[in-house]
Amino acid sequence: MKLLKLLLYITYSCNQRSLASYIKKHAYSNAKTVDLWNALEEGSGEPVNKLMSSWTKQQGYPVVSVKVNDQKLEFNQSQFLSSGANGEGQWVVPVTLCFGSYDVRKNFLLQAKSEALDIKELVGSQIAGDQVANSWIKVNVDQTGFYRVKYDEPLAARLRYAIDKQLLSTADRHGILDDLFALCMARQESLTSLINLMGAYRGEVEYIVLSNLISVSYKVRRIAADAVPDLVDYFKQFFINLFQYTAERLGWEPKPGESHLDAMLRGEILTALAQFGHDLTLEEANKRFQAFLNDRNTPLCPPDIRKATYVAVMQQASKTNRSGYESLLKVYRETDLSQEKIRILGSLSDTPDPDLVLEVLNFMLTPEVRSQDVIMGLPTSPEGREVAWEWLKENWKRILETYGSGFLITRFVSAVVSPFASVEKAKEVEDFFASHGGTKPIARTLKQSLERVNINANWVESVKDEKNLADAVKELAYRKY
Repeated sequence: MKLLKLLLYITYSCNQRSLASYIKKHAYSNAKTVDLWNALEEGSGEPVNKLMSSWTKQQGYPVVSVKVNDQKLEFNQSQFLSSGANGEGQWVVPVTLCFGSYDVRKNFLLQAKSEALDIKELVGSQIAGDQVANSWIKVNVDQTGFYRVKYDEPLAARLRYAIDKQLLSTADRHGILDDLFALCMARQESLTSLINLMGAYRGEVEYIVLSNLISVSYKVRRIAADAVPDLVDYFKQFFINLFQYTAERLGWEPKPGESHLDAMLRGEILTALAQFGHDLTLEEANKRFQAFLNDRNTPLCPPDIRKATYVAVMQQASKTNRSGYESLLKVYRETDLSQEKIRILGSLSDTPDPDLVLEVLNFMLTPEVRSQDVIMGLPTSPEGREVAWEWLKENWKRILETYGSGFLITRFVSAVVSPFASVEKAKEVEDFFASHGGTKPIARTLKQSLERVNINANWVESVKDEKNLADAVKELAYRKY
């Protein structure tokens, strides 16, 4: 994909004559890759050889840092690594920029490690002098380049305003969040900066952006549970505030003429609100679930909101309050639809009660659950992961005998191990599998999962050191819109 984008960039700069010349010249002979680069370089006037070599002869991709300094835009590139380590590498990066409008855009090649460009020279007379100091600047327009972008705080603040006012394209709104989350996980940005950015998306309407926002909120909640457990309730309240606008816009009932994306989004938003403990969502979901128990064809619980309803039921279920859990099992046993069974299995472990999580996990290994569906019930919540790990260890021999010859065995390891966030747990996991043999089928997945645990552990330690996080999340949790 990254080569395709680079070739498209080159093709825009190149005319058909140079390609025709290349084809004619090598029509009856063997050609090397460098011959094509030479032809494109000759036709475009761009350093194609250098550009393509930087992308095809080294691993990874860059993060481009951008800041404003005395009317200059300063760019710096370095290799992006999820671990946060310092990587080697230098690329020729096709940079695209917008200044306050998609009508004012510039392209250039970032060839050095660092480069400073005069903003007024870049935009010329297209934008007034006083606007330069206040306009938002978006780098990597519509996410067409294969690189991350890191903005300094003044530029980031302008982009938060542009997102809040819906001035950016869907692709750019998605990309800014995606980049900052990746940078935050790699400890190149703070969690404080990430949640401040997330707060700008309250009025978001596009499915692709909101779906990513929901995914990020789940991951942030898990990290917060390890790093700042006393702030978890504030994080939940912040996410409730963040998604309430969309939930109210979509409602519980399908609307005439709505898109299939809105139908999908309704389920995801309501599921998120249920997981974060939104009282009104839990109350409404329970009413609809009771209607569904009385009549499986009730219009009050259509398939697109059923997962949210099931999650809400399990959020209130416990070892001593079993009615919702047992009712869900009843639905599971009565339905002949595999999709419905999978939907229920994916909801059963969404209980905050560790004892009930263990009961759910044991149910997954009964003959009532198809072997290929067991992984749907593996919990990733902070409340369930330790239980899942102890359960996996206790049942490892059985799981290995049942799934050891297929790819599903890797899903057990990844789902149970990856959510952890401590170096001590990584060592415990490593020691367990080292002493239990039969790990060849999971070697690669185990290595990747342990890398994820160590990344999470480093992220947790970084979040613990943030001075302004508590004030930021408390303000966001109770912000009046």
